[in-house]
This record gives sequence, C-alpha cells and structure tokens, in this order.
Amino acid sequence: MNNQRIRIKLKSYDHNLVDKSAEKIVKAVKSTGAVVSGPIPLPTHKKVFTVNRSTFVNKKSREQFELSTFKRLMDVYNSTAKTIDSLMKLELPSGVEVEIKV
Repeated sequence: MNNQRIRIKLKSYDHNLVDKSAEKIVKAVKSTGAVVSGPIPLPTHKKVFTVNRSTFVNKKSREQFELSTFKRLMDVYNSTAKTIDSLMKLELPSGVEVEIKV
C-alpha cells in the first residue's frame, strides 16, 4: 500500500449526475479496499445571463437565465493498483467532467 492521495473533482450542470457519479466512484473505490473521504460539496457557481425580451422597444422588459455549476471533491487514501484500475474502468454519465490528480 502506498500512502499517496488521489484527489477526484467532479463538475456538472446537473446535480443529480454529479451525485450519481460520486456514488459510483465511492462504491468502486471501497470495493478495492481503499479509504474515501467525501464526496464534499464545493460551492455552486451560478452564472446569470440577462437578455432583452424584445429586439427594439421595451427596454425595461428583460429575461434572466441562470447556469449553475455543481462540484464535488473526493480524496482516496491507501490506494492500490487495483483501485486505480477500477477508477479507469468506471463508466460515468456524459455531462460530468472528472479531474483526477495523484
């Protein structure tokens, strides 16, 4: 067993996808005997777009759209080659960005 930490960051516009992916990763890692801390929810980033409803008149009539980015953070300790192998073989839903740092 090596004492290195694997940090996994998940990012998505859909909070359900992030949570399901985190659950899959935790299951896969625990099945290999490694220790998982997390998933820790990181602050949600909201991007707001304001658009005029009309093209020419009615300047005061506007519409606002919001794009939320949900993030989760996990640390894996006591990982083995088997742990890394199971992480590579995981099939995660599209729409989830996964960043793995060793």
